[in-house]
Amino acid sequence: MSVLVVIPARYASSRYPGKPLVALTGAGGQARTLIQRSWQAAQAVAGVDRVVVATDDDRIRTTAESFGAEVVMTSESCANGTERVAEAFDRLGGGYDIVVNLQGDAPLTPAWFVEDLVKGLRADPVAEVATPVLRCDGRALAALLDDRRAGRVGGTTAVFGWDRRALYFSKEVIPYTGQDYAPEAETPVFHHVGVYAYRPSALAAYPRWQPGPLEGLEGLEQLRFLERERPVLCVEVEARGRQFWELNNPSDVARIEAMMAEMGIK
Repeated sequence: MSVLVVIPARYASSRYPGKPLVALTGAGGQARTLIQRSWQAAQAVAGVDRVVVATDDDRIRTTAESFGAEVVMTSESCANGTERVAEAFDRLGGGYDIVVNLQGDAPLTPAWFVEDLVKGLRADPVAEVATPVLRCDGRALAALLDDRRAGRVGGTTAVFGWDRRALYFSKEVIPYTGQDYAPEAETPVFHHVGVYAYRPSALAAYPRWQPGPLEGLEGLEQLRFLERERPVLCVEVEARGRQFWELNNPSDVARIEAMMAEMGIK
């Protein structure tokens, strides 16, 4: 099965305008933009046939092309990353069996997260959409809870059933545990990793659906599938000693740079 990776990137983020062009400094003191680090994360994934950046902004296009990325220009009307990926896929003329949405705010996404995601979708012939989930340890859960206590909208959590079909995604920390955990202890909370793998049929249908109330309230694009009763497969991935965090707010820059320094990511 052929695999296309699309990195959707927009400049006009409501929470963090210009986010794709923010510089992140690695362990060796090398500063690279968020979009370049996301592109490098995509390039490290095995079994991918093509990687493109999808944007509606000339500043992002110029920056992406400067480090060798292929860019597909999309319209300003795309409401979210999935709509932008769908438009980019259409502009490319289709022709791929699986389309991966590697959102441009997750530079710490390890290659095996995406590789395991694609394997999970391939192994489930009924599933049309899949997304990774990562079990939180005590340290990660504490960071999520700290964000909520501070009034910051940070990471997303996921709950799913025995068949790994998603029950819900939320920017609140779910499920409620009411417990304290040691930093290295496993918890029952799963951090949703902002990556998606779609079959073309699901990707083509998505932009035709009107957003539902839950998507509007949470601001989470994947809820459109659940509100349309389209199952979303949750693929559990393993950290293997790596820390994971997404860049959602300006305060996340220092957090991600500290993680990069700790893990030796240049």
